[in-house]
Amino acid sequence: MDIEIVKPGSPVMEFVDTHTHLNDAKFKDDVKETVERARQAGVTRLINMGDTLASSALAVKLAAEYEGVYAGVGIHPEEAFDMTGRDDDQLAAWTEEKRVVAIGEIGLDYYWEKDPDKRRLQQRIFVRQIDLARQLHLPICVHDREAHGDTLAILKKEAKDVPGVMHCFSGSYEMARELLKLGWFIGVDGPLTFKNAVKLPEIVKDVPLERLLIETDAPYMAPVPMRGKRNEPAFVTYVAQKVAAIKGISLAETARQTTENARELYGLTD
Repeated sequence: MDIEIVKPGSPVMEFVDTHTHLNDAKFKDDVKETVERARQAGVTRLINMGDTLASSALAVKLAAEYEGVYAGVGIHPEEAFDMTGRDDDQLAAWTEEKRVVAIGEIGLDYYWEKDPDKRRLQQRIFVRQIDLARQLHLPICVHDREAHGDTLAILKKEAKDVPGVMHCFSGSYEMARELLKLGWFIGVDGPLTFKNAVKLPEIVKDVPLERLLIETDAPYMAPVPMRGKRNEPAFVTYVAQKVAAIKGISLAETARQTTENARELYGLTD
């Protein structure tokens, strides 16, 4: 099918970028302009994920400053350290602030980390933050890079009653099916649009639209046709276009349902 072009300011369609990093240094000079460009493209809400204590603090600050900007707070596996009760308390305190809707980005990343002890550290803080989310009645946003088996095993054991999304999904269809059994969402972003994407489009085709979230992971992995540029929330519309094309449905239906999915998971109200 033909890919529909998003018209800026369209009254018919609205999109949610469910995973971005406006707290990244690459946005330090133009956060306001980036948010405005997103709005002009129909991206009315975006969720800014923390990955360290410092970036989580900035995510909370930006959520308070900009309408339509929400935050997740958490420690990314590449930033893993032995958390203390004080760190738990800080994350919990942030969730009381305006438009903080998740514990994230958390999870496992074995791509760079080969040391068994450091991998176990990642696992410990992953479980710790899942438990914190449970206590706070919040969803989690999970990062999984080349750690599919351990990630899924931890979720099936520790997160049976915690809603969440597998961000930037890179696993197998079998893994997707297990996540769907948990009632989870699958997050897709720029890699879905890449020419070398083979497995992911087939998974997206089979996963119910009601279980998909669209995201950018900006400033990383800009989708085609913006590949090679700094990614930003406005570009989530290209991910939505690709989902629509794969599923053979309208862009408007993709926008409507993925926006509803974001509201369901993150309790978006404004």
